[in-house]
Amino acid sequence: MKVLKFGGTSVGSPQRMKEVSKLINDGEKKIVVLSAMSGTTNSLVEISDYLHKNNPEGANEVINNLERKYKQHVNELYSTDEYKQKTWSLIKDIFNGIRSFTKDIFTAFEEKVILAQGEIMSTNMVTNYLLECGVKTVLLPALDIIRTDKNSEPDFNYIKDKSVTALKENPDYEIYITQGFICRNAYGEIDNLLRGGSDYTACLIGAAIQ
Repeated sequence: MKVLKFGGTSVGSPQRMKEVSKLINDGEKKIVVLSAMSGTTNSLVEISDYLHKNNPEGANEVINNLERKYKQHVNELYSTDEYKQKTWSLIKDIFNGIRSFTKDIFTAFEEKVILAQGEIMSTNMVTNYLLECGVKTVLLPALDIIRTDKNSEPDFNYIKDKSVTALKENPDYEIYITQGFICRNAYGEIDNLLRGGSDYTACLIGAAIQ
C-alpha cells in the first residue's frame, strides 16, 4: 500500500484533476491525500476575514464568485449528467453552509469549519470523477481518521486505530481518497494541522499503516 499526496496546484483545475486521476489509476492499492484546489483556501480565509470584521456583504461577494468557479469546474470535469448533478448538489450544499455563517456570530470555531470545506470539495470531486471512470474508489473522510490531542499534537494511537479500521471495513477498493490538512481536535470540533498540513496528514497515515 502506497500513500500519495497531491497539493493544491496538482488538483487546481479540472484538467489537473483528470491528470492526477490517470496517474494514480495504475492497478495498485493506494491512499491518496488531496489538498484543496489552489486558491480556494485563500478565498475561504478572505471570507472568514470579512466575517470577523462583521462585513457579510464582502463575504457573500467572495462566496458567490467562488461558487461560480466551482460550478464551471464541475461542468468541465464530468462527462455525464448523473455525476455533474450528484457532485454539484454536494458542492452547492457546502456553499449554502458557508453562507449560513454570514447571518450569525462568527468565531474562530466557525472559521475552522469554513477552512475545511476546500479539501472536502476537492476530494469529493476527484472521488466522483474516478467513480465515473469506473475505478473502484472510496472516500475516507479525514474528520473520521485524523485527530489531535489536548496539546494540539496528533493523537497517533487514535489515527492508527481509525486508519487500520477504515481499510479493513473497505477492503475491495483500489484507491482510497482522503483530505489533507483537516482534522478534529480532542473535543470533536473541526480543526486543522495548519499550513503544510496535507504533507503532515500523508506522513501520519503512512506511519499509521506502516
